[in-house]
Amino acid sequence: MVSNTQSISQPAATSYGEGSIRVLKGLEPVKQRPGMYTRTDNPLHIIQEVIDNAADEALAGFGKKIKVTLHADGSVSVEDDGRGIPFGLHPEEQAPVVELVFTRLHAGGKFDKGQGGAYSFSGGLHGVGVSVTNALSTRLEVVSHREGKRAAIVFAGGDVTEPLVVRALEAGERKQGTTVRAYPDGKYFESSQYPMHELRHLLRSKAVLMPGVSVTLTDEKSRDTQTWQYKGGLRDYLMQELASDPVIPVFEGSGFAGKKDDNFAEGEGAAWCVAFTEDGANVRESYVNLIPTTAGGTHDSGLRDGLFQAVKSFIELHSLLPKGVKLMPEDVFARASYVLSAKVLDPQFQGQIKERLNSRDAVRLVSSYVKPALELWLNEHVEWGKKLAELAIKAAQTRQRAGQKVEKRKGSGVAVLPGKLTDCESRDIALNEVFLVEGDSAGGSAKMGRDKETQAVLPLRGKVLNTWEVDRDRLFANNEIHDISVAIGVDPHGPQDEPDLSGLRYGKICILSDADVDGSHIQVLLLTLFFRHFPKLIEAGHIHVARPPLFRLNAPARGKKPASKQYALDERELAAMIDKLRKDGVREGAWSVSRFKGLGEMNAEQLWETTLNPDTRRLMPVQLGAMDALQTTSLMTQLMGKGEASARRELMELHGDSVEVDV
Repeated sequence: MVSNTQSISQPAATSYGEGSIRVLKGLEPVKQRPGMYTRTDNPLHIIQEVIDNAADEALAGFGKKIKVTLHADGSVSVEDDGRGIPFGLHPEEQAPVVELVFTRLHAGGKFDKGQGGAYSFSGGLHGVGVSVTNALSTRLEVVSHREGKRAAIVFAGGDVTEPLVVRALEAGERKQGTTVRAYPDGKYFESSQYPMHELRHLLRSKAVLMPGVSVTLTDEKSRDTQTWQYKGGLRDYLMQELASDPVIPVFEGSGFAGKKDDNFAEGEGAAWCVAFTEDGANVRESYVNLIPTTAGGTHDSGLRDGLFQAVKSFIELHSLLPKGVKLMPEDVFARASYVLSAKVLDPQFQGQIKERLNSRDAVRLVSSYVKPALELWLNEHVEWGKKLAELAIKAAQTRQRAGQKVEKRKGSGVAVLPGKLTDCESRDIALNEVFLVEGDSAGGSAKMGRDKETQAVLPLRGKVLNTWEVDRDRLFANNEIHDISVAIGVDPHGPQDEPDLSGLRYGKICILSDADVDGSHIQVLLLTLFFRHFPKLIEAGHIHVARPPLFRLNAPARGKKPASKQYALDERELAAMIDKLRKDGVREGAWSVSRFKGLGEMNAEQLWETTLNPDTRRLMPVQLGAMDALQTTSLMTQLMGKGEASARRELMELHGDSVEVDV
């Protein structure tokens, strides 16, 4: 404490003035924090950015060949026969366009959507792609063949080292296309080795998604060359990957919006191929604008929803459902293998490496094409439809039997559930979730907006007791804590105990509080309760925190995009959304922003769409981070202990200036 006071009384040591603010220019932010822009375990992702650009040319209808070469010196070159990157002077920046593309974070041909832009649909979307490749390479060479000329430029660490040289094409030289050769800088990556399985899978998937385009990989060290070209597209690929034969013929189709579509932009939609098998591992691959979304996302949810709704309506039409059986989406989806390729005009991804699609509209987009197509197919092939219905009903019966076993084990002497708990209908803890909601008004919206089948709501009045130093025997003196324990069906316990979790009533216990300071406090008090007195629930992955948005942005129609409502978690996300609107050419101030003061302000529909709907919400699992249980306990004691005021003051003095508090 003394040393800290001394440092505060010496302003010269920690002077903070105009000169303290450092502005990172150009590609400096990428070099400072590469992990924010790309994966740093190996250089594959920065090479993928170059491959994606070549694929975008083929997707736009230019170019039929992509060649990737792993050179013996560790560099990688990507060659395409597209239009070639433009190398004339940019009208505003007065610098060669090819230079801007590789040296500016937000420069590219993919921002002008639906306004005669170079690309209507593309995977490269954030405008940081190949400039990140450049920033993290010791050398990067670009050669562009275009309009009868050849242009070459060389970079190192993101800076131009050999300026642009343009000359006329010689006899026999190729007419058009781009070649990029990158030398990844080892200091930014944990390993300089490329994961070959991942790279081959990436290149093969590009060939699958672009029938007729040939993709070649050459490894100079092993002298091995592979070429992929699929004339049959998704079906050929899926049939090769399946572990067992489908029980019904493969269901494939596609649907894309036309010019007169009121809901979606022209060209948006999806192509899919789905196979149902009785055993073996499922094959599930999805893509957005040719980018592999390994963590799935809202387009996968749209496929699941479309399949479920179609099968459900077929079962109802033919009265196939046995009495007492309730069909859930997972019952239909459990044995489905699929390849899904979605086209989304303005996709929002989770994170810069685009592993998961977050665009809320994609659920409706994919579902609206899959559902009618499958309904039609099932009713044209009733026998196959009945076979699929049988598969789904069997899965539902297995699930319900498993749930009933748990019910019997805990049936005797169960406590009376709290009166303010609005329970769900299902008894399957794999699907059930309970929301601990701050306040009665938010609880009311949550009760109206929830899925009654699987979602329960327990409103909490006021702030929960700080239980860090409360004895376990005294916990139930507090009504709120008593109600939480009885509702979830597990008794308080310690880290060394072996509690009986067979009575657990919900697979997910979700803390749902306002996105303000009071809400954060309630969240911390509940996390304290679970960490101190229900640690096995955290260990087993049952505790989650729901993240409601703070802002709603009403965006006007722009180009092909209809007017839309977007939700932002915080000011940073809101700023990014507004920035995107400006890039789309929306007039300043044509959008409107409203701020939610709390959950109680949201109506049931908004709360469902942003916070409760499993397809579009953001739900964070609670788990131990970089610190182990002992270190976490020590820090929690510092934060929540009654006799720790001086330690908390020290923390605030150390970190107070780096926290922005929205009071």
